[in-house]
Amino acid sequence: MRIRTCTQGDTQRQRTSHERRINRFLGLEFQNEATLGATKIFFVSLQKTERTRTELHERHSDKLERCSENHTASLTLSPLPLLRTLKREKNNSLPANPPYLAKMSEITHPTIQDGWFREISDMWPGQAMTLKVKKVIHHEKSKYQDVLIFESTDHGMVLVLDNVIQCTERDEFSYQEMITHLAMNSHPNPKKVLVIGGGDGGVLREVVKHDTVEEAILCDIDEAVIRLSKQFLPGMAVGFDHPKSKTHVGDGFKFLEEYKNTFDVIITDSSDPEGPAESLFQKPYFQLLHDALREGGVITTQAENQWLHMPLITKLKKDCKEIFPVAEYAYTTIPTYPSGQIGFMVCCKDATRNVKEPVRKWSEEEEEKLCRYYSADIHKASFILPTFAKKALQ
Repeated sequence: MRIRTCTQGDTQRQRTSHERRINRFLGLEFQNEATLGATKIFFVSLQKTERTRTELHERHSDKLERCSENHTASLTLSPLPLLRTLKREKNNSLPANPPYLAKMSEITHPTIQDGWFREISDMWPGQAMTLKVKKVIHHEKSKYQDVLIFESTDHGMVLVLDNVIQCTERDEFSYQEMITHLAMNSHPNPKKVLVIGGGDGGVLREVVKHDTVEEAILCDIDEAVIRLSKQFLPGMAVGFDHPKSKTHVGDGFKFLEEYKNTFDVIITDSSDPEGPAESLFQKPYFQLLHDALREGGVITTQAENQWLHMPLITKLKKDCKEIFPVAEYAYTTIPTYPSGQIGFMVCCKDATRNVKEPVRKWSEEEEEKLCRYYSADIHKASFILPTFAKKALQ
């Protein structure tokens, strides 16, 4: 019998002593455990009387689900009130408030202070985005990055990677639709599509709206983003369940090396050029994209903000022009991204293609049904840049 409620900072002796004490009090067989954020999930085989099971349900468990006739149940609970009750009933002595039995259901994160999430980064010095936090839903450190999901008061669920907002339920459609349909509607007949990154599933959701698509593959390096998006961001992750969709967990750079002349459209939905996404902003990556496309193929890739990153955008366009005969910069507005904008490089292997004009169009009725932001008019308008950006990119 083992139950583990100690924190990671406890010594082995503290853990062992505490486990023995709890096992003695509970008289229950704890079969397994898992962690959801800072909340311990205990899987318990109840071998006690109906009174014990009822007490656990009524007094101490936030959630009790009866699973089978042998009374196996799953509980999500904080052990402190349970131990206090057992102390009274058994008249045993326990420390009043052991430090390792602090309230476990509260998840904290260094970016959240006084109920506000703060997005501070050297990528946008001297400014920050803040969102009011209603509840922190999940936090973990994956193999590649820090992953935080919280519910905001006004923007719904929010996905944060390495302290930077990736998407909110309130405005994600602007980014997802534009990075997808700028590419898809610049190709006359996109059948096979690859998404690099985009583990939240939003781009995949948009890709499969096109009837021409026969296969849509998503490759993301971090399984945690895919897993957690399916769990907490179902409105975006719905694309994973589409019959035309396939998912590959791995490095997009290495994935592309295995495919030549394969895809009609490739969409790179990456985070900022730091950490695991850094290689996706470099010239060798764009060469791999070019080689993986069929003739007439199109790419879009996240290309940062014209208010903040003109030197980076200028280099991106220069690199793309050396590889693709057509390379243009477009942008969209999105309130929760730095300075309220984000841009895209749109490139094509066909030198005669004008990506600033959609080669395929939905009807007005279809546009209103399928999209909340993108339209044929928005497609054309997104390439019209303010004078300072136009001059920098000439």
